[in-house]
Order: sequence, then structure tokens, then C-alpha cells
Amino acid sequence: MSKTYKITVMPGDGIGTEVMAETIQLLDAVSAKCGFKLEYNEQAAGGAAIDKYNDPMPDSVIAACKASDATLLGAMGGPKWDHYTGAMRPESGLLKIRKELNVFANLRPVSVPAALANSSPLRPEAVSGVDLLTVRELVGGIYFGKPTGNDGFEAFNTMRYTVPEIERVARVAFNWARKRRNKVTSVDKANVLDVSRLWRDTVKKLHAAEFADVELNHLYIDNATMQVVLNPRQFDVILTSNLFGDILSDTTATLGGSLGLLPSASLGEKYGLFEPVHGSAPDIAGQGKANPVAMILSASMMLDFLGETKAAAAIRKGYETALTQNLRTADLWREGYKKASTSEMGKVIREEALKSL
Repeated sequence: MSKTYKITVMPGDGIGTEVMAETIQLLDAVSAKCGFKLEYNEQAAGGAAIDKYNDPMPDSVIAACKASDATLLGAMGGPKWDHYTGAMRPESGLLKIRKELNVFANLRPVSVPAALANSSPLRPEAVSGVDLLTVRELVGGIYFGKPTGNDGFEAFNTMRYTVPEIERVARVAFNWARKRRNKVTSVDKANVLDVSRLWRDTVKKLHAAEFADVELNHLYIDNATMQVVLNPRQFDVILTSNLFGDILSDTTATLGGSLGLLPSASLGEKYGLFEPVHGSAPDIAGQGKANPVAMILSASMMLDFLGETKAAAAIRKGYETALTQNLRTADLWREGYKKASTSEMGKVIREEALKSL
């Protein structure tokens, strides 16, 4: 009997509906070929949920995610909802679901195959072959620390971490390094911040006690950002806190030339949340110009999480083959390449994924 997985799907706003549609078609195709089933429960999130529920992330949507095997989430927000503030902002829904699902480790892989190197803002020889993974702590740090306040004259936020919070995300980074090239670079600001000194000390102790076989080094956030630009191929797994990871992972995301290529997974002890790195791009919504790859590769990470590794690998193979065919969506197109719409790119990836199975 084939296995069935329950998936909560939140297309989100802007281009979210378009790229999600291509992703679902692809998931249906590879799951049928590999002998398992996906049952989808579509929910509104972000601006769409404000319109429907007057809440960017209602408790009923959180409950649906907790009742599922995994959640696929599209980008949220847009000019239509920019006048909302505080907990009513579409982006606040994203923080809420991360906290509620306790998905404390955000994984952002960045790879630049040779076929994509010419699209990078850096020299092709500097980025060709880049394969790094940023592991960012996601539910602590300055985004969630208390107290916070803003009285119109003074505003403040608090960066807080405990030893257990640091240890659990560091374990994720070390374990992923063991599956890759066995190297972790921990990024902090230990020369200035007490919280970063605790971060560094905790990572060192954990490394000595449980992961001495993994190479470990440390960089300050300012140097790490510079090194990502100067020599990105030196990195394997980057481990860092919520704020620094937010900045650093977006920096690494530019290496391939477009945010439209970058997937992410947010993992906890029980739940998995999978979403593209890019925003809702309302300026191109509905025009068939959106790049579906980030959403598609996020779905591939979801299949890995579910244990369907064969189907996950086929999706990645389909994407890589589309690149070698010189197919590019508008964000990456230049003379000498074939311009593809959202649906055309999705169709080729789907066809090539099926061929590899």
C-alpha cells in the first residue's frame, strides 16, 4: 500500500500562487511515479489571510500545520497591506508560525553549478562550484527577546540566548556537516557582545564533547560577510544566530544571481516548514515572469524531510538539466539563453525529473 502524506499548502501573496501551482504539479507527477501520495490542505496566510480572517496567521491555520506531515509556504506581503502595523503585518504571520511550530533551525542551501556561474554578480571562476549551507537559529535572539519597546523617543530590542537554544541548533549544523564536507564555520560578534561570547563558548564545548571529528572555526559577522564575497567556496556549513543569519543567508543567496533560485527549510523536533527565500514580488505577479525554482527546490527539501529521497533527487536533477538546456526565467535571462515563463520552466523541470526516475 502506498504511503500518504498530509501537506498544508499556503500559497501566500503575489507570485506565491503561481510558483506554488507549478510546484504542486511537479509534486503530483513525481509522487505518482515513485508510488506515494500527497494530500493537500490549502490555507490562506499573510495578506490573503488578512483579507479572509483579518489575521495574517490565524490559530486555525497553525492547527492545520500541526496536523500535517509538512507545510509548504509561499511568500507573504505586498503594497496592499503595507499600512498594517505590528501583529497585523503579513510578515508577522511568518514569525508567528515559526514560533508556534518551534522550527528552531533554518537551513538555506546555496549551490552554483557551472551552468549558472555566469549569472552571478561575482566572477564566474569565483562562484562556480559553490555549495554551502547556512544553518540559522530561527526562534530566539533579538527578534523574539524581551523586553522590547518604542515610546517614540527611545526604542529597544533584546538579544537573548540560552545554552540549550544554542546547543540544539549547533547540533543541527554539526550533523549536516558530517553529511557534507565535515566543516562548520560559526559566526558571531564575540569581540563586542556578551550574548555572542556565550554563543562561541557553547559551540566550542559542544564541539569538543560530541563533534570533535568535524572541523570548526569561528568568524565575526563582519568578516564572514566579507569572506562570502571574497571566497565563498571556503564554506561548507555556516552556523549563526537569528539576526546574523538573516543578513548572512541573504548575502549568500545572491551568489547564484537571483533570489528566485533559493529554497529553505525550517526544522524543529517535530515539524518542518518549507519556503522560498524570495519575496512576493507583486510587481510581476500574474505575468508569468516569476521564477518557480526556489519554491520547487523547497518542495524537494520537504520530500527529503519526509524520507522520499528518490523523488527529491529527481526534482533537483530536473532543475539542473533545465539549466544545462540554457533555459532561464526573466530574472536570469540574458542574450544567448532561452527565455522561459513560469509555467514553461516548471514544465521542463517536471519532464526532466520524470525522465530521471
